[in-house]
Amino acid sequence: MGGTILVAEDEDIARKNISRILQQEGHVVHEVSDGKAALDAINQTDFDVVLTDIKMPGADGLAVLKHVREVSPQTFTLMMTAFASVETAVEALQLGAQDYLLKPIILDDLLRKIKILLEHKDLAWEVQQLRREVGNDADPGELLVGRSPAMQEVRTLVDRVAAAPSTVLLTGESGVGKEVVARAVHLRSPRAQKIFLPVNCGAIPETLLESQLFGHIKGAFTGAVVNQEGLFPRARGGTIFLDEIGDMPASLQVKLLRVLQEREVVPVGATVPIPVDVRVIAATNRDLAKEVSVGRFREDLYYRLNVIGVHIPPLRERREDIPMLIEYLIGRHNRTLKTSYKGADSSALKRLMAMPWKGNVRELDNVLERAMILGNGEWVTLASLPNDSNREESQSSAVRERRLKEAVQDYEKSHIEAVLQETRGDRTRAAELLGLSRSSLYRKMEQLRIPNN
Repeated sequence: MGGTILVAEDEDIARKNISRILQQEGHVVHEVSDGKAALDAINQTDFDVVLTDIKMPGADGLAVLKHVREVSPQTFTLMMTAFASVETAVEALQLGAQDYLLKPIILDDLLRKIKILLEHKDLAWEVQQLRREVGNDADPGELLVGRSPAMQEVRTLVDRVAAAPSTVLLTGESGVGKEVVARAVHLRSPRAQKIFLPVNCGAIPETLLESQLFGHIKGAFTGAVVNQEGLFPRARGGTIFLDEIGDMPASLQVKLLRVLQEREVVPVGATVPIPVDVRVIAATNRDLAKEVSVGRFREDLYYRLNVIGVHIPPLRERREDIPMLIEYLIGRHNRTLKTSYKGADSSALKRLMAMPWKGNVRELDNVLERAMILGNGEWVTLASLPNDSNREESQSSAVRERRLKEAVQDYEKSHIEAVLQETRGDRTRAAELLGLSRSSLYRKMEQLRIPNN
């Protein structure tokens, strides 16, 4: 059974040899010589397999892999690499690639791996999704971090809506964690043992989105050499998360409405509908009610999606959650970066508490990752953070200062208590881990009312 394959390789002779062999095996092959051309090709064609070199001009193989995952989650990716870059290939596997091949490529090995993928497409796709799930934390609901009233309300709503089969609409600014909330709903629902499938409607080109969501039949368009099952049928009793739903083209909005009403999809080029069993969670950073009023979003689809609405507040409105988020995110980055940071020191914490966070939790996550890469390996410090130019002018407010001080104290107290528990009450060892003198630790414990027993 032939497939549609993209070969991205900047070495002309190697690329042409690989393409010739694949064509002889009955595959439809597209060739590109750099990463930028690969990204463009992925935006235009629904490939079964992308075979990409790791080191290429324009964009490297990891960038191509990430684009495939975002734009075409059903496409399989095989990485080609020299022995010196094996560590990068392993990273690619962790990011969702199916396999890698060492250069010089053994063509029989390449053909065997592609044959296995195409013969066992359903199983390989499930493995890909499981790998993505394993790449996330075991319980994404833990990411609903914070003690603020706003986050307590979000957690309460998640618990209430999870058991119901109704469609959920998540709203909030970019970066607030809408996918995290969607995962939490899924994990608390009766569908928790089934797949959770995120789809970014704003990232997938309009020409591919319908095929990706609903599937297509052979011959439906150029490059459709075999039948392709869509993401809705493949969810199989699970949850599909439609992120950036406000960016969905009008032509597809009516088709999505039919899916929600009739619980069936019609693949591109087909006439017979296919029943689907899937829960839909949608998300947007737009004001969909306003989009409806100006005619950019269907009113009937809006009400069908907004059966239950959950708004996730921006980080600047729940600053008391920042210390807990810092502790959580540093712990997560310690695992992925193989570092052992203990936390953020007091100066860094104050800076982090004061920043405007226009990018919300995502921006905080990125700032911490950068600081941990550039830092001293022990504490996130002021020197490893962005400069002070982005601090909020309103931070001088007495109310804000009081909330900040209380939040810092809460963080310091919980962190010291955790270290004391880890050392089983050994104050000398705890002081060493915290970067304090023993006397400073005792003063801190007294100030924060931590029992000295």
